[in-house]
Amino acid sequence: MFPIRDHNPSGRTPHVTRLLIVLNVAIFLTYWYGLGSERAIGQFFMQWGLVPARIAFGEGYWTFATSMFLHGGWMHLLGNMLFLHVFGDNMEDRMGHGRFLAFYLGAGLAAALAQMAADPASLVPMVGASGAIAGVLGGYLLLYPKARVDVLFIFIVFFKVFPIPAWIVLGVWFGLQLFSGATTPTDAGGVAYWAHVGGFVAGVGLAFPVFLRIGGVRFWSVTDGAPPHPEAVYPLSRSRLPRVARRRERGPWDG
Repeated sequence: MFPIRDHNPSGRTPHVTRLLIVLNVAIFLTYWYGLGSERAIGQFFMQWGLVPARIAFGEGYWTFATSMFLHGGWMHLLGNMLFLHVFGDNMEDRMGHGRFLAFYLGAGLAAALAQMAADPASLVPMVGASGAIAGVLGGYLLLYPKARVDVLFIFIVFFKVFPIPAWIVLGVWFGLQLFSGATTPTDAGGVAYWAHVGGFVAGVGLAFPVFLRIGGVRFWSVTDGAPPHPEAVYPLSRSRLPRVARRRERGPWDG
């Protein structure tokens, strides 16, 4: 299932969210098509991705930042940017541009530390904005638990969009990360589940001062956990294809 949009419009232009998306895409295109081979890209990830064993040895501290802007493929990139696009604008709107950038980077740092704690001797480079974006999801869940999110469900050839409260969408996502992290060996490579968990928890914690400043539980009581302004409405547009009337065959009972 894929969240494609929320019903929570923002009041200001999300410059930082858009800048982060542009940077991630531009950096990905530069090395994905510039290096020319999988081997070169692998060496690039070892240099600029976060390798826990390397950090434990006292080297490569800059990769805490650089690893947040690298992705292992098109689906990795597009999935992360979709989540950032859907949920980032509201967090930036509430926090302001500068604080949101600090929040994003702080959640990404916490995510990297969580993954390192899970396997500090790992030689697998961690890349991706997933941990920082998980922090955005955690903060969004705290501030707007009942904001509706349109989710695209795809099951073989069946697909349909359902509006679902954010607390269900994000709660299920977080539960899946916890379950997968607990059942997947940390040295198996692939998805850094504990980075997702760490980023999400950090996002809730880093957003909590904002939550208190805007009224805490009283904010929920005023808005009922939904956006504090009229939510966006997406009316279904009618199809432009002409409708063909169904022909009715005459039977022996027709006059």
